[in-house]
Parts: sequence; structure tokens; C-alpha cells
Amino acid sequence: MLKNYTRATRFGVVLAAALIALTGCSGGAGGDTKSAQQTGAQAADSVTIEEAWVKSAGPGDMTAGFGVLENSSDTDVNVVSVSSAASPMMELHETVANESGQMVMREVEGGFVIPAGGKLVLEPAGNHIMLMDLPEAVTAGDDVTFTLTFADGSTLDFTAIVKDYAGANENYEGGHGEMSHGAEHGAEQGAASGEAADSAHDAHSGH
Repeated sequence: MLKNYTRATRFGVVLAAALIALTGCSGGAGGDTKSAQQTGAQAADSVTIEEAWVKSAGPGDMTAGFGVLENSSDTDVNVVSVSSAASPMMELHETVANESGQMVMREVEGGFVIPAGGKLVLEPAGNHIMLMDLPEAVTAGDDVTFTLTFADGSTLDFTAIVKDYAGANENYEGGHGEMSHGAEHGAEQGAASGEAADSAHDAHSGH
């Protein structure tokens, strides 16, 4: 009888120990999951923009958006695209010197990178948000809403006020939209005018 009682006691102790071990493992797994969730914060949650504004422009024209993007996280964040109801065609631009030393604007490969704990300034003659083929005028005092999309798929909405500004008239590398078309159209008109003038001169000389 005593032997049976001893065996039952030992079995109970072993069973209790096993249950405690399983409970500990379960608690550890839960802790790991919570930690992973905490480190999976979205990039948009750590980014803010200050002093956002847009240069006024007419319908069919191009314009640009500016401001100061700040990243409060301890890792770099990557802005890969931007959208707005104000423009059907938008790009993230940088301003660089071309082969002839002329300052030109072009799309940034890979988008904007906002450094960890730092800022990215969007300004005339520097990095900026480009709006092309405006369907309607953006007039001083208007508000323009933007949506930034980050590499992790998160998004940040912000509103910028429209201001009159005489600068930010850099050239566009390769040409974009109406600016490129206008330049080509002007060149064609010039060539046509020149040919017409030559023909008139030849006719007059023959006469």
C-alpha cells in the first residue's frame, strides 16, 4: 500500500513539473510575439511634415511641393511615391547639375530616403514633389492634399497651402509634359517660319 502511494506521489510531482514547463514555454512564445509586433511599426507612424507648401500654377502647367520631412524612428525610411487629386502625374524629384553644368530636375531613383532621427528638406532648387499636367489651376490660398507611400506600404496624408512664388523655374532633364511639347512646338514653328522666309526671299530674288 505504501509503495503504491509513493509511486502515485512521484507521478504527481512529475506531472506537475511538466505542466509548469509547458506553461513557461507558452508564456515565452507570447512574449516573443508581442516583441515582434512592437518592432513592426509602420514607417508612416514615425514621419511628420512641417511647412508644407505648393507653388501656384495654371491649368496644364507644372508645379512643385515643398516642406520638411522628419523621421523620429531609429531607422531610415524610404518614400517611394506620392499622389494627389491635384495632378494625374507626379514624381519625386531631385535637382542636379547636368554634363554642361546646368541645374536640371529629374526623378529620384528609388525615391526619397529620410535618415533615422533626421530630416529631409524639400525646397526650390533641391529635392521636391513634382506635379505635372495640372487639370485645374492651383491658386494662392488653396490647399492641396498629398499622400506619401513608403517602401513598407504604409501611407501618410498631409495638406500643403498654395503660395505665389517667382522661383523654382529649373529645367527638366529630358523634358516632361507640356514643357517638352511647348519647346518642340516652338522649334517647329521657328523652323517653319524660317523656311517660309527663305521661300519668300528666293521668290523675290527670282522676280
